[in-house]
Amino acid sequence: QVQLVESGGGLVQAGGSLRLSCAASGRTFNAYAMAWFRQDPEQEREGKEREFVAAINWNRIYTYYRNAVKGRFTISRDNANNTVYLQMNSLKPEDTAVYYCAARPGDWNTSPRQYEYWGQGTQVTVSE
Repeated sequence: QVQLVESGGGLVQAGGSLRLSCAASGRTFNAYAMAWFRQDPEQEREGKEREFVAAINWNRIYTYYRNAVKGRFTISRDNANNTVYLQMNSLKPEDTAVYYCAARPGDWNTSPRQYEYWGQGTQVTVSE
């Protein structure tokens, strides 16, 4: 079992920055690929899957981003402290969502169905 706890969400104006953290406990953290997903209320009402944002492999060499956040968001991890981060710069109102941290053994994947472990989510709200 892996337990994940996100923090760092909040309210920020457009153009601002936030840094999300995800603290992991349980089994060997560095054996897992880590990812961030997000979901806004409309997506949830429509029954849509959580939207992939970024992922990083256990060795921190491979990272991947959805196009809409490339150049603005950076995913990183500290295996010594069992934590993964999402630095979000130049935030836009369309980035508003609940952000979830997820973990899976092996390589990263963009599908939420491939992830075994999830945090409870942290709200990010970007105002105009």
